[in-house]
Amino acid sequence: MKTATLPSLRVEPELRDAAEKVLQEGESLSSFVETSIRESIARRQMQAEFLVRGLASRDRARETARYIDADDVLGRLDTMLAAARAGR
Repeated sequence: MKTATLPSLRVEPELRDAAEKVLQEGESLSSFVETSIRESIARRQMQAEFLVRGLASRDRARETARYIDADDVLGRLDTMLAAARAGR
């Protein structure tokens, strides 16, 4: 597979120093930047998918006129949290 390059990036010396200080053993600044970009892309894709699911759910609720009360959802979440804590 042919590779491509990302545009070079000018940053303040403090930002570069901070990035270099958090590098793990054997990690290069380039690999750190690549990993950061990949993680940001994945996070933004998940956010976009979350919004699509939320809007679809909203539309289904409007079409069916079936809504779940927020207190019911919070109650279920509290039950799940309590069960998870008890299972530790």
